[in-house]
Amino acid sequence: MSFKNTVKLLLTGVLLLSFTITYAQDVTNDSADVWSVIEEEWNADENGDKKWPDRLLTDDFSGWGKDSPAPRSKSSTKMWDRFSEQLGKMVAHELYPLSIVVHDNVAVAHYLYSSAFQPKAGDIEMSSGRYTDVLVRTDDGWRFLAWHGGKDE
Repeated sequence: MSFKNTVKLLLTGVLLLSFTITYAQDVTNDSADVWSVIEEEWNADENGDKKWPDRLLTDDFSGWGKDSPAPRSKSSTKMWDRFSEQLGKMVAHELYPLSIVVHDNVAVAHYLYSSAFQPKAGDIEMSSGRYTDVLVRTDDGWRFLAWHGGKDE
């Protein structure tokens, strides 16, 4: 092999390796960013932040919790969140990530949760369950497009 061909092959290898490392870092960063948004939503709910749906849900959001008879829009989610706050509040939670897959501007995250809800009149209620969230990359970062899940029976 000539020196010129060796240099071309070496440069091609370096460029390919550089692309692979950059791509792997982007996927890792995307997964971390997606998980950060999921944690932000749960933390906002626990902290009584009433503005989280406007920050974190897309306008065409559709989420179907196990306790809902049909998927809920962004406005429906906001209404039911306000109603839940009248009953009590989440006082603790823990999330257990299982899988995050990112394809371009779409991410699917599967995870388990445990949470504690304190009704205004009553003892703390513990629950655990699972969620699958679909997020999309927007100009403002990752936002929820859909989710499905809830308490395990």
